[in-house]
Amino acid sequence: MIKGNKKQQLSKSFILSKISSYDVFKFYMPNNNWQVNVVTHSPFRDERTPSFLIGTKDSVDSLSFIDFGDTKFKGDCFTFVMQLYNISNFVDVLKKIDVDFGLGVTKGSDTGKYKKIITNYVKPEIKAKDYSFIQVKTRKFTNLELSYWNDYYQDVDDLKANNVHSIAEVYLNKKRIVLNDNELRFGYLYDGNWKIYRPFSDRKWKWMPNNVPITAMDGMDDIKDCHTAFITKSKKDYMVMKKIFPTVCAVQNEGVACFSYDNVEYITDNSEKQILSFDSDTTGVNNSIDITNMFGFDYCNVPKKYLPEGINDWADLAKGHGLRVIEDYLINKSILK
Repeated sequence: MIKGNKKQQLSKSFILSKISSYDVFKFYMPNNNWQVNVVTHSPFRDERTPSFLIGTKDSVDSLSFIDFGDTKFKGDCFTFVMQLYNISNFVDVLKKIDVDFGLGVTKGSDTGKYKKIITNYVKPEIKAKDYSFIQVKTRKFTNLELSYWNDYYQDVDDLKANNVHSIAEVYLNKKRIVLNDNELRFGYLYDGNWKIYRPFSDRKWKWMPNNVPITAMDGMDDIKDCHTAFITKSKKDYMVMKKIFPTVCAVQNEGVACFSYDNVEYITDNSEKQILSFDSDTTGVNNSIDITNMFGFDYCNVPKKYLPEGINDWADLAKGHGLRVIEDYLINKSILK
């Protein structure tokens, strides 16, 4: 008896032996600008604030997704296709991927009948950066600069430990930026990338264009098997709170895009409780609520009674009223013991 070739069975393992989960997400995601571990716009609805994440735990071959705006949308790449096209039969999901990628197992299947939940997806506008490369020349801290940081309880050793530098010159795409000789300007260094801070400059240039990754964080090494992770929104807040709270970290700003899949997973895996702390103005409070709802964090902002004084973050509260006021407030809120 002559045995024929065994027919290839269609399965998840077969598909992933031919293509990766990244290939599947890349093929079906309507938004071509998404990146692994960076929050982007959801393909399941039109939205203004990004709430969708494709992330990896171990390798690109184990990508999964979650929609923080509606967490019933989550799972692996196969679940993504099933939910995106509203397919009820998992076998049809496998067939669709097989046909769309031309893997050769499925014959004559009408997988084109499935339509995406959103067919009129509008790709978000991505503004091109007008910069790409920052170089600096550093110098010793001036007395004026040291006085500035002393108001926030930071000395030279603190500045060095937190990669804060005094800046003599800044070059943007190799073009020198004119700086006032008496102007305070500092460079925050993140893995070779510079972020330039000019505290008394106008709003447009207070933060010069930079190429620091939006997901870069301060203090992650301190978040390890701890009870509470206290998450602030700036390096200066982080440096001040570090004087009081042993397990503090900081994101780059108050946007949800700062929270990568890996960072959120690391923080939640290494702490029993997570407290988000943004500015106490309207924007800061609203962002705190949105992000804590996404990730299941708690939040604690600077008391609003200090707003009339122009104080809405921890650094300015320390400068205006001292570290003890912050410490007492956190003890009263049962955050600090």
